[in-house]
Amino acid sequence: MDVKNEILWRIYLVFLFLVMCGAMVFMKAVKVQVWEGDRWRSMADSLYYDYRSVKAERGNIYSADGSLLATSIPNFEIRMDLKAPGLKDETFVKYRDTLAFCLSNMRTGQYTPGGYSNLLNKSKEKGNRYALLLKDVTYPELQKIKSFPIFNKGRYAGGLIVERKSQRSKPFKMLLHRSLGYVRENSKPVGLEGSFDEILAGEQGMRLMQRISGSTWIPVNDLTEIEPQNGKDIVTTIDVNIQDVTENALLKAIKKHNAKHGCAIVMEVKTGKIRAIANIGRTEEDDLWETYNYAVGASTQPGSTFKLPAMMALLEDGYVDLEDSIFINKGQMEFAGEMMEDASKHNLEKATVRNIFEMSSNVGIASLIYKHYKEAGRSERFINHLKNFRLHQQTGIEINGEGEPYIKNAFEGDWSQITLPWMSIGYELRQTPLQTLTFYNAVANDGRMMKPYLVTDIQEYGKTIESIGPTVLKRSIARHKTIAKAKELLEGVIETGTADNIKSDSYKIAGKTGTAILNYQRNMADSRKRYQSSFVGYFPADDPVYSCIVLVSTPRQGGFYGGTVAAPVFKEIADKCYATNVEMHDPINGGKKPELIAQQLPNARAGFTMDVTNVLDYLELPKKVKASTNWTYMTTQEDTLAVLNKVIKENIVPDVRGMGLRDAMFLLENEGLKVKSKGLGKVVKQSIKPGTTCKGQTVYLNLY
Repeated sequence: MDVKNEILWRIYLVFLFLVMCGAMVFMKAVKVQVWEGDRWRSMADSLYYDYRSVKAERGNIYSADGSLLATSIPNFEIRMDLKAPGLKDETFVKYRDTLAFCLSNMRTGQYTPGGYSNLLNKSKEKGNRYALLLKDVTYPELQKIKSFPIFNKGRYAGGLIVERKSQRSKPFKMLLHRSLGYVRENSKPVGLEGSFDEILAGEQGMRLMQRISGSTWIPVNDLTEIEPQNGKDIVTTIDVNIQDVTENALLKAIKKHNAKHGCAIVMEVKTGKIRAIANIGRTEEDDLWETYNYAVGASTQPGSTFKLPAMMALLEDGYVDLEDSIFINKGQMEFAGEMMEDASKHNLEKATVRNIFEMSSNVGIASLIYKHYKEAGRSERFINHLKNFRLHQQTGIEINGEGEPYIKNAFEGDWSQITLPWMSIGYELRQTPLQTLTFYNAVANDGRMMKPYLVTDIQEYGKTIESIGPTVLKRSIARHKTIAKAKELLEGVIETGTADNIKSDSYKIAGKTGTAILNYQRNMADSRKRYQSSFVGYFPADDPVYSCIVLVSTPRQGGFYGGTVAAPVFKEIADKCYATNVEMHDPINGGKKPELIAQQLPNARAGFTMDVTNVLDYLELPKKVKASTNWTYMTTQEDTLAVLNKVIKENIVPDVRGMGLRDAMFLLENEGLKVKSKGLGKVVKQSIKPGTTCKGQTVYLNLY
């Protein structure tokens, strides 16, 4: 028993010792975690280093002519490590106020010198290793800051921390704002910035960083261990001048008609290049800005611009010809119990197919479609025509968020007895403005449908590494005969139809107006109608260069028809494109020389004989030279110019009418006269009558 008890006592002692050790360990752990936790965590953090990613410089976006549309502007954050190893207390105290004064002058209004001094003091007391002093500092400002007291000692002795940031800038502000888009954290990428993010973003670099507390990291030095690779640049199809014209014309229309929003697109017919794309809407503060890409993303009921594909389906099947006459019942007709009316009242009982398209008769188009396609098999045939025109598919443009087109399948889903006639005039289906324009562009391009696109080149350091060319979506959307007749109809709309107000004397336009009621299915007695005005077409009609669509949603004053709201915007864009594009103009000497008649020949011209004859020889004008003196004048004799003697006498005021200013001054000043002139061109009036004796007078000349 004594041996057993002795063993038990030993076990108890060992157990007690182990319990006491455990208790001591527990107490120490509590002390470390609770009472000394912050100190030890701070120490652990200060000893923790890691390589962290450094963002690359984002690539630029250029217009077709090399203008900068979007770029990254470098800026810097200025921070200070108040516990920098080499920062001595006496240095800090001695130069603190001077540094505060310099920082205050750098950003007037942010902090006073006293405010900066207090900020530095408090940060020093807290041992702040990452105190923010200045943001959005430019490179020249950074060079100046590096010369400030304390900071001029560098990273370790002065505590200066410089963090490079990058700010995306769009030099043209609202111009193309939404189509250029953006890439932001916690937000869906938008526009070209989003679609080409991988190309523009480049590859990240690596930099040694030190964690000082929590998730705060500071750079160990000012250098990156692995340099980032800058993003590549992209060159767009955008013509800055056309873009500017398009946005200004659209902006004026939205203001004039107090519209909710609008969009406009200009496309190059042969290639599908988007030369301009404008989107203007109202913000919550009722300001006008590019709030959403309506041109690409807004899929709505197009209204009367859809009458062209409906008419082309009829032409493809040979059901009608342009001069066929149809019954339109004064613009009123009932379909399956629903009354349809023409937008403008008239008393026409009958009209030709050409006329109903030019006047945009709802009843005329709908009755033709209903007559020829109302049967089950034929309805499917009509829908197949629309699909053959690619109206049920997206265009595939590079920008994300293209709206889905919607074309119903015959006798499926929500197909009803009134679907067919209402589809023919642009209801019960959906299209984006870009999809509508792509179809019209195909008509302008003799049936070849081109993919609209915005980017032509990807560049690196100014050299093209990848080119993107035109893409054909469909080689022919319809027969050549159908396309030719469709073009006739579109030209007729401008000549004698709903858009005759935009007819030009300089070039021909082809297109179609569109006016859609956005809430046509609602009870009209209880709600005010909301309209969508549009115009889509191309120019010059004889040899199309550009196609264009303009859409204005919910105009609230100054009219709502496509011909009065959208068509004038199209005309303004087309006029300025035509005026600035020499290739659209017919060469002056391209045709046969006109027969010369007296009324067209230059008359009443005078000057130095040799100059006059040289000019007439260069212009290949018929002439009879009868002059034998140095000075001459011209007159017309039937279809020939006669060059006759002009008598100049000494001390007599000569007749200088018909001369250029240089010759007139030469003759007058040779006679001792003083000359004062006004205007440009040739002399049409002189203040002193020819033949008067010269006495050193002043002669006033009017030129025109």
